[in-house]
Amino acid sequence: MDTEEQPTERDRSSRPSAPEDPSAAAGPEERSRFSLADRISAWLPGGLISLALLLCLVFLLLLNTFVVQPFQIPSGSMEQGLRIGDRVLVNKVAYRFGAEPRRGDVVVFDGTGYFGDADYIKRVVGVGGDRVVCCDEDGRIKVNGRAVDESTFLFPGDSPSSVPFEVVVPSGTLFLLGDHRGDSSDSRDHLGSPGGGMVPLSAVVGRADWIVWPRAHWTRLHRPAAYARVPAAVGGVHG
Repeated sequence: MDTEEQPTERDRSSRPSAPEDPSAAAGPEERSRFSLADRISAWLPGGLISLALLLCLVFLLLLNTFVVQPFQIPSGSMEQGLRIGDRVLVNKVAYRFGAEPRRGDVVVFDGTGYFGDADYIKRVVGVGGDRVVCCDEDGRIKVNGRAVDESTFLFPGDSPSSVPFEVVVPSGTLFLLGDHRGDSSDSRDHLGSPGGGMVPLSAVVGRADWIVWPRAHWTRLHRPAAYARVPAAVGGVHG
């Protein structure tokens, strides 16, 4: 007779079960993801924390490259609206998908070959096809025959321009001025240079939409209403 005790159902159910391996219970696709994350985190010093930081860094890099970019105001050329040291957020998708800068926009552009080897921030006064003249009998800039009231953004005490000019803006370019006309090197200073002081659309980095620092200056930058009344030039656009 076989006297060896046979395990009962109760004995079998009471045995402690081995801990589950999440990757073993997962399907092939999930196991592949677990394995990839494990390999990357094992390769990085600090493991999963370093992986999370790396992903955040990549995200911020892509955001800065393609969507928005912070820009620090380096000079007083856009006072009093933008002061030295202010930080603005530049919208880099504002002029994609067929949109172009409009009169009154504040834009950041690469001045290499046009203004100097640096990024600049100025206000768009004329777009392709516009005739920009300074000044009329009341000392105002005229765009396509319409005087522009710049009093809402021009630096107090500044005249629209101490340099008289009359230009027709070539297609695909912009005529740009600083709001602090007495302290701005802009399109007026390069009228006799190659390109006539105009900046091509391809050099525009984006539109400055927000002042984000310091907190006391936090505000959205709006296009002045004065440009809305400027008539379109032949082949141009309304402000």
